[in-house]
Amino acid sequence: MVENLKYYSHLKKHAGTLVALLDNASAFTEVPDTWHVVVVDILNSTQAVDQGKHHKVNLTATGAIISVLNFNRKAKQGVEIPYFFGGDGATFIIPTLYLEDIIQILDNYSLHIKNHTNLVLRVGHISVSYLRDQDYGLKIAKHQLTNQLTIPIVLGNGLKKAEEIIKTHFEEKRTNFEKTLLNLEGMECRWKQIKPDQSEKKVVCLLLDALQEKDQRLVYRDVINTMDAVFGDFNERQIIKTDNLKLNYSIRTIWEEMKIRLHRQSLAFLLKKWFSTLIGKFYLNLSTEGKHYVQQIGQLSHTFMLDGMINTVFTAEQSQIDDFTAYLNQLEKDKKLIYGIHVTHASIMSCYVLDRKTKHSHFVDGTEGGYTSAAKMFKQKLKNQ
Repeated sequence: MVENLKYYSHLKKHAGTLVALLDNASAFTEVPDTWHVVVVDILNSTQAVDQGKHHKVNLTATGAIISVLNFNRKAKQGVEIPYFFGGDGATFIIPTLYLEDIIQILDNYSLHIKNHTNLVLRVGHISVSYLRDQDYGLKIAKHQLTNQLTIPIVLGNGLKKAEEIIKTHFEEKRTNFEKTLLNLEGMECRWKQIKPDQSEKKVVCLLLDALQEKDQRLVYRDVINTMDAVFGDFNERQIIKTDNLKLNYSIRTIWEEMKIRLHRQSLAFLLKKWFSTLIGKFYLNLSTEGKHYVQQIGQLSHTFMLDGMINTVFTAEQSQIDDFTAYLNQLEKDKKLIYGIHVTHASIMSCYVLDRKTKHSHFVDGTEGGYTSAAKMFKQKLKNQ
């Protein structure tokens, strides 16, 4: 069988609302059997967050995505790789041709992380054909979330099952670190915590899972429709606003970034990045290119994912949150879904910046654990079912 390397690249981009996309079953197509699901996940991430290591956890997950995107960029085959950021990990859907190289890179990155942060990053993969043989669905569509950001939308329990299998059967494979395999070019994490644009608003991290795979599309359609009604549309509830972005000049923050980005510490790198951050304020505020870059950040921020579950970060007032959780509680009572939620005062952002004109992506989570804290609530509910 000839592998369709550009299956995802050639998918039609749906530019309407997400509700309209989910209303259209024919918009979703089966991921090819020759492709694979690759999962990276930090072991005991909840404990790490409780110990105050949320920044390290977030950077580690971001670095996994950057590692894969840099490999793909250098492969120069025009292959788009769908991926999902989860706060304490990431998931990719890739063609078989890339599997060996990407696993090698991620295993090496996992060893690097263990050596520099003491975190254990689990890495594994499952074939789409195996998931399909076990009757776990994996359908995908492309959605234009903002004017500049297109994201994958997945229906089915395939990705969740792949993560469960990989977590259960994880074994560390690589023992020798190869510095030539580590490529985190573009990693930047220079922003302070981002507070909502109005003092009465809070930051909400939400995880939500339909209990029946066959009901996902319509359950998620109705939930998102309700979110639009309660909180306003995606742009209205977007947390990343240009006026809220402030650079973080902390040497400690740059040090943490350096420990993950480089295979060994470098005083020259530390001072260079600290100085560039200091002068960055003038670049961002005074230059045309800098202003344009800041204005694009909200458009290129990953604050919504649907990978078989809804994962999203947004802003809302407490009264709106109360109304929405009452709605979700009723759906839980009706055995439609399970959710986990974490409400906090700000969000944090890590970035992948190759070119400030067009090539940058921004990964958003909430403070105080964000997605990881929401997952703690979610898992407890799952146990109590």
